[in-house]
Amino acid sequence: MTRECPSPAPGPGAPLSGSVLAETAVVFAVVLSIHAAVWDRYSWCAVALAVQAFYVQYKWDRLLQQGSAVFQFRMSANSGLLPASMVMPLFGLVMKERCQAAGNPFFERFGIVVAATGMAVALFSSVLALGITRPVPTNTCVILGLAGGVIIYIMKHSLSVGEVIEVLEVLLIFVYLNMILLYLLPRCFTPGEALLVLGGISFVLNQLIKRSLTLVESQGDPVDFFLLVVVVGMVLMGIFFSTLFVFMDSGTWASSIFFHLMTCVLGLGVVLPWLHRLIRRNPLLWLLQFLFQTDTRIYLLAYWSLLATLACLVVLYQNAKRSSSESKKHQAPTIARKYFHLIVVATYIPGIIFDRPLLYVAATVCLAVFIFLEYVRYFRIKPLGHTLRSLLSLFLDERDSGPLILTHIYLLLGMSLPIWLIPRPCTQKGSLGGARALVPYAGVLAVGVGDTVASIFGSTMGEIRWPGTKKTFEGTMTSIFAQIISVALILIFDSGVDLNYSYAWILGSISTVSLLEAYTTQIDNLLLPLYLLILLMA
Repeated sequence: MTRECPSPAPGPGAPLSGSVLAETAVVFAVVLSIHAAVWDRYSWCAVALAVQAFYVQYKWDRLLQQGSAVFQFRMSANSGLLPASMVMPLFGLVMKERCQAAGNPFFERFGIVVAATGMAVALFSSVLALGITRPVPTNTCVILGLAGGVIIYIMKHSLSVGEVIEVLEVLLIFVYLNMILLYLLPRCFTPGEALLVLGGISFVLNQLIKRSLTLVESQGDPVDFFLLVVVVGMVLMGIFFSTLFVFMDSGTWASSIFFHLMTCVLGLGVVLPWLHRLIRRNPLLWLLQFLFQTDTRIYLLAYWSLLATLACLVVLYQNAKRSSSESKKHQAPTIARKYFHLIVVATYIPGIIFDRPLLYVAATVCLAVFIFLEYVRYFRIKPLGHTLRSLLSLFLDERDSGPLILTHIYLLLGMSLPIWLIPRPCTQKGSLGGARALVPYAGVLAVGVGDTVASIFGSTMGEIRWPGTKKTFEGTMTSIFAQIISVALILIFDSGVDLNYSYAWILGSISTVSLLEAYTTQIDNLLLPLYLLILLMA
């Protein structure tokens, strides 16, 4: 979210080289830690991928600096290719290890497919960068070729034909989504953020298509299908309306009425029947029965409704304060932005402790609402479009440089991904003991507590800056201390958490991710929880 010491946003050129090198060192520390924990041919592939991404990242940075990167990327950060390239491969590796330990061969193979898919998508991004770099960087091409050759050779002898086809399908979807969304949404992503977000969407879309076509064989929890259908449905809705409003003025009442009607048609005519086919029951009745199944869920829903109302009141209060102020300041202060982090922490902790399936579904519904409201704001759909533009403009920062406002969606994703990505069939029989018991809390610790405390203390009391960045030593240290205190509180209030004396690994994981927060220029709300999740699962 916001930086810890207010100053102008740096460009992607030389001034960021120190922070980029420090970020690289932190990412390599994570990669080598996972490699030491896994130590097989796939982890060697991850090391090779990291080496080539390190070299190619500088080519991407140069392209951004020269304005030659084909698409318009966010300019207030470096390319971020290395940290983004490693997320899916590392997550696939730790998933494979956990499911192998739990004796679940299906999800063990699924983890290998996730890792292979992440490596394929990252290699494509590297090839794209080198293909548009002039003159062609011979040394970097050789390194990419060697790393790519090793990865392809090992995966060729490790994956079945069906798994290879699945990886290629995701890669094809990723290429098309890159061409469509990066053209429609200029300056919304860095190359690394595009790799991470669009790679994830591509994988989800392919999984949904695969499970829809193999319905007889598909067995799974309805909440998993609910998440897949909602994510894909909202993305397809956005692409549809973006294409449609190229030929229409979206700000008129006629277009707004058409937007709402088509939303109903797509929801009732496509999304609900698709979900009905997957879960084999009425989706609306299933959702109502699920939400109100127990008294605990009713209490949680009422509590979350109060917190949602409080968040809306904070937005209205800050806008009223801006309207009554005579100053020309048009952005909320750092502390005001972090109110939402505290509200989200208060939302997620009771859900994790008392009812994780409900939190899973509620976060999915909330994601759909956030994306729908962003469509309304972006397309200026009446009657709320202009109002949302005015209300949310107060909370913009340098990372919202494109036409979309994504920071609140990234915050929701960062908190929810540790809940969504836990391989539940591999977490039975106590396999989430030790540091892994904190995996559901990865978003709460990294973003809800760590990032919030670092930002508040760094902006108010920070004096010693980390070399090459605006983040402060005081902010990072208080962030680590606050997360340690939070882990102690989780031990007290969540009886299901047993750390089993793995305190050194937890401290090392928290410290590593806090250092990454200090040096990265990518969207920390999304990146930090994923890296903490990977380290805790390892």
